Amino acid sequence: MPFEAVHPANRRIERRKTARVLLIDPNERVLLFHDSDPGLPGSPRFWITPGGGIDPGETVERAALREVAEETGLILEPSELRGPIAHRAVVHGYSDKIVEQDETYFAVRVDAFEVDVAGHTIDEQFTFVGHRWWASDELRATDARVWPTALADLIDAATEPSRWPIPVDDAEESTVPADAGSADRTTDVGRLPRRSPKPSPAPGTTP
Repeated sequence: MPFEAVHPANRRIERRKTARVLLIDPNERVLLFHDSDPGLPGSPRFWITPGGGIDPGETVERAALREVAEETGLILEPSELRGPIAHRAVVHGYSDKIVEQDETYFAVRVDAFEVDVAGHTIDEQFTFVGHRWWASDELRATDARVWPTALADLIDAATEPSRWPIPVDDAEESTVPADAGSADRTTDVGRLPRRSPKPSPAPGTTP
């Protein structure tokens, strides 16, 4: 098992910067992965965009391209990235850890394609339970957990570069609240990560 649930007060804290990508098809649908927290009864589920942590020495743009390739099998050119369209700070509390992260969002126009999950990590193979394309009106109407909660607004703004980066509130999106067990913990985990300076678009990206 890639991870094991622990008492909320004993969860490790991971701090990172991430790149996330909205893959938008001609019908204005976005590709999302159905993720889960297997450490909890019923394995609570939530929908997320492709993306992940930025490796040491890697630019946010390169991280975005790499994550899309690993998670979907789609190989993109740097010139296909549009943005950054948004930035935010978020805390995710899970059954095994707390992740404090600074997120940079890009958008890419693509034809709908067959997702190849062969490049998924061990953790992703264990927690991802599916994927599908979502329209923004479906996202606004659904009762399912979708992270970020403002995703429909990001999709709508993807065609309006004059609005980039659009304001997205800092947030907590958790299956186990970050402050659960905080009375027993000496480390402060209830704070949002400090927002880092917004990167300038790299050569080859479209502002």
